[in-house]
Amino acid sequence: MEYNSIAKKIIELKNADLALRDNLIQSGQLGEGYNEEMKELHNRNAKILNDIIDTIGYPAIDKVGKEASEAAWLVIQHAIGQPNFMRKCVELLENAVSENKADPVNLAYLTDRIAVSEGKPQLYGTQFDWDENGELSAQPFDDLAKVNQRRKSIGLNTLEEQTVIMRRQVKNENQSPPTNFEKRKREIAKWRKAVGWIK
Repeated sequence: MEYNSIAKKIIELKNADLALRDNLIQSGQLGEGYNEEMKELHNRNAKILNDIIDTIGYPAIDKVGKEASEAAWLVIQHAIGQPNFMRKCVELLENAVSENKADPVNLAYLTDRIAVSEGKPQLYGTQFDWDENGELSAQPFDDLAKVNQRRKSIGLNTLEEQTVIMRRQVKNENQSPPTNFEKRKREIAKWRKAVGWIK
């Protein structure tokens, strides 16, 4: 199997994703719901990566190298309109992590992203969103002490420290909270139902 060209392809998917995100930040459109162009790119990237995974298995470090393995994770993490794909990948990623062939931090982020999408508490506190006070805060989690313990076990900072970093980042990117918090909450719930995260 020719892994070099596959690795290159996966990195190209990630670069296209980040380039579009940068454009949306520059034009002040990032926080305005799920941008249509971004949604299309995420879905297209997920389909291409899914075909790659069906061919080579999970793009673990030993196959495609660290950069492409990280890039694959980012594509998966952003495939929010593809619940089945993300659930399939989290199982494959769990196996890769257990064999020391992928980063446990990536598994933590993907596990949390899926939990939040399903309306469940997250385990590592990696997923943030705007709260009713217009502050960026961690999405619901089970227990702060346990969250910080889990974060420490995989080399992450505390949730309190991460909150400061995340709030600084959105400020630097000129992102602002939604003008109507309740409306946004309803829209997200409707979308999660429509794509199949919740019944």
